[in-house]
Parts: sequence; C-alpha cells; structure tokens
Amino acid sequence: MDRLQSMRVFVKVADNGSFARTAAQMDLSAAVVTRHVAELESHLGVRLLNRTTRSLSLTGAGQAYLERCRLIIDEIDEADALISSASRDPKGTLRVVAPVSFGVRNLAPLIQRYQEQHPKVVVDLTLTDRPVDLVEEGYDCGIQVTRLINSESLISRVLAETRIMLCASPAYIAAHGEPVTPQELAEHGILGLPNELWSDERVFAGPDGEVRVRIHNKLVCNNTALLRQSVLLGQGIAFLPSYLIGGDVRNGDLVAILRNFTQDPVDVSLVYPSRKYLSAKTRGFIDLTVEYFRQNDGISPADRWIPPATSADGGQTPVTL
Repeated sequence: MDRLQSMRVFVKVADNGSFARTAAQMDLSAAVVTRHVAELESHLGVRLLNRTTRSLSLTGAGQAYLERCRLIIDEIDEADALISSASRDPKGTLRVVAPVSFGVRNLAPLIQRYQEQHPKVVVDLTLTDRPVDLVEEGYDCGIQVTRLINSESLISRVLAETRIMLCASPAYIAAHGEPVTPQELAEHGILGLPNELWSDERVFAGPDGEVRVRIHNKLVCNNTALLRQSVLLGQGIAFLPSYLIGGDVRNGDLVAILRNFTQDPVDVSLVYPSRKYLSAKTRGFIDLTVEYFRQNDGISPADRWIPPATSADGGQTPVTL
C-alpha cells in the first residue's frame, strides 16, 4: 500500500464528500479510490467514513485522522517545494575540496566569479593534501590533480592537463652537476610526494624510447608548496607540476632538467557525485569551472606559463598540453 497516496485520496474524499468526484479530480477510477480508503481503514483497524447510498460522513476516528493527514501532507508538500526551489535558485552553502598548492594559486579568481554570479551561495572551500571521500565527508564537488579523492561512482570531468617537471636550483646544479639521463637521478637527492600519491617508479619517454627508473626520495612531503621551497633552497631535485614552478623556471630561479625525457601529462579534474538532481548551486559551479578552464584556447590558467622543452636539434619547442 502506498500510504501517502491513500492519505491524499482520503483527504480528497472527505473534502468532496464523494468517491466519484474524487476519482474525477485525481484522474483515478472510482474502484481505485474506494480501494485506497478501504486499505487505509484495514491498516488502521478502524472505520474512517460512514457510507450510505446517498452520502458520506466522517467517523470520530476519521475526523481526528483527517486533521493529522492534512498536517502531514502539508509538511511533505512544503518540503518538496523547498527542495525544488533550491534546485532552481542557487543558494545555501557549496562545499568544495581541492589540493592546497593548486587551490592557493588558481581558485581565488574562479570563486570570485562564481560568487558574483551567485551571491546567495556561501562557498566553503577546503584545501587539503590528504585523501578525501567526497560523499562520506559531504562535499558537493572537488578538484583533484592526484588521486586524493575517492573517485568510485563519481563523475569526473577533465579540466586541463599539467606536466610533471624535474627541476633544481642553479646553486644545486653548480654544486652537484646536472643529470643528463634518468638513471643518473639515483646519484642525486630527490624531493617528492609520498608513494600513495605518486609511484616511486617513474616512466619517461626519451629519444631512444621508454625509460623506467625507481626513485629513492631524500625528502618526502605531501605538500608540493613545501617541496617547491626546498628545491629553491638547493636541497635537491624535485618532481613538481608545471603550474607550480613554471614561473620559477621562466625567471631563472629553477632549472628544468632532463627536458628530452618527458612524462605523461596529469589530468586536472573536477569530480562530483552524480549527474542527476544536482542542486542549482552545484550545477552553476560545475558549468562555470569547465568554462573557466577552457579559456586561452584550452590551456588552463594554471599552466599558462610552461617552460619550453629542448628539441632534438637544440631549438625550443613548446610543451604540448
């Protein structure tokens, strides 16, 4: 038995004083209307209506039950209207999670633009480099560069690509030399992320084909901003995303090394729980974020300053994103 529907039918019958009029108004057959009331009475174990061939009247139990049914139906209809309105009118709190360094360097203009378009929405942005379960922790959506977000059953949309670059400070290279092959990395101090975020085996595409090397880190940290500071101080060679150190390389504060040995690009992705029944605040953020990262002919603002790679003939060729 659909008890809520039976309650709606019962209220209509009581208001109309007629099974036939109720059937016509609710686009049901008279038999279905009669069955709804009979099932409700059977479930409750009391008679709700006195029936004669000429009229219907409420019993004492029916009158009391009618008042409660009205309250329940009104509450449900009000809840439905509230949620339906929220799905059309962006308001409330939008919870977003993103990596620390990427968020600090790239998300403030996006958030500003979003709130200009949706002034009733409060953005609750969490920046973290720990693994996150988007659904369990109640986030509406998240941006990920590495596999920090539990992506099972999540929708993922690629926003851009970033390059993982090997870099060192000029002072470090002056003191320790610059490796010319990936195998020579074993002779240097490597600064990197934990293995659960990046594998300790690195795969390079070189002039003579694929090269695989296992990396032994001198410093392990789950925050790329600290790794950037450490490599700027000359502590070692770091694997860092281009959005974080592209400007440092361009300014000469860092040197991109092993330019002829490239690694696969890494996706910057927007993830969220479902395509269906998204609230207006979440849908608005998704649409704006996708458009925001389409600027500059598909190059994300994060990767706007990419240092050139050295081509085989010694010339400069841009890195393909």
